[in-house]
Amino acid sequence: MHVHKIPSNSTLSFHHHHHRCKFNLTNFANNPRISVALFLSLSISSACTRRRTPTMAVAGKSGGDGGGAFTTLAERVTFEKEIKKSKFIAIAAPVYSEQSAHSFLSEVRDNRATHNCWAYKIGDQYRSNDDGEPSGTAGKPIYSAIDTSGVDRVMVVVIRYFGGIKLGTGGLVRAYGGVTSECLRNAPTRLVKSRVPMGVEVSFDLLGLLYHQLQSYQAADVKQDYETGKDDTTMVTFKVDFDKADSLEDAIKSSCGRDIVFIKH
Repeated sequence: MHVHKIPSNSTLSFHHHHHRCKFNLTNFANNPRISVALFLSLSISSACTRRRTPTMAVAGKSGGDGGGAFTTLAERVTFEKEIKKSKFIAIAAPVYSEQSAHSFLSEVRDNRATHNCWAYKIGDQYRSNDDGEPSGTAGKPIYSAIDTSGVDRVMVVVIRYFGGIKLGTGGLVRAYGGVTSECLRNAPTRLVKSRVPMGVEVSFDLLGLLYHQLQSYQAADVKQDYETGKDDTTMVTFKVDFDKADSLEDAIKSSCGRDIVFIKH
């Protein structure tokens, strides 16, 4: 066995059972037997500690493809119901950002109606609006119905045409929540993975700008492929959170200042 001589002023530092240990090796410096015994003892202890440590998968906001998957609507759906001569029309659609929610509201809002009440849920972000109905009687019941239905990235607008009979606070809550639930109950849905794989072919001089944006948007599994058939370009593939895909694409195009083709799987 070959034993390395330990300098007399060496300090040994190691972790054992979550404690950091450090001591001077002056007393062991020129004694091969003690050095070998110490080495074997620490090796066995380390191996035992590793075997006792359980392996756990930690789920997080930016986890793997399946960890943050969500269910949303596959298409726009409409449900209509008359309650005490008032007509309620619920229109639901998938939305993936606050901007798309505002666009959807602008598109379906009917200015001739008495009220255009709405709510949306986009992950942890949600908003609701009573649009003139008594506070808490329209927007909140709509949101509650969305949340209870189990879908995400969804907005529902409920349009009311007043029929002359007041429903009262409880009646309004039941009406807005009820038509929303019925609208969503049989709506077609689809499962969306939390992260989507993407790719972009860029020239070498743009790699710095590209990687800056990938880091800003917390892209994962970033890889480069130089076999593009072109001397001055490389294919960069990565995965990004579903909600950030469109924004990242816009940011890359804006920062690079050129027409760039993206590949989405």
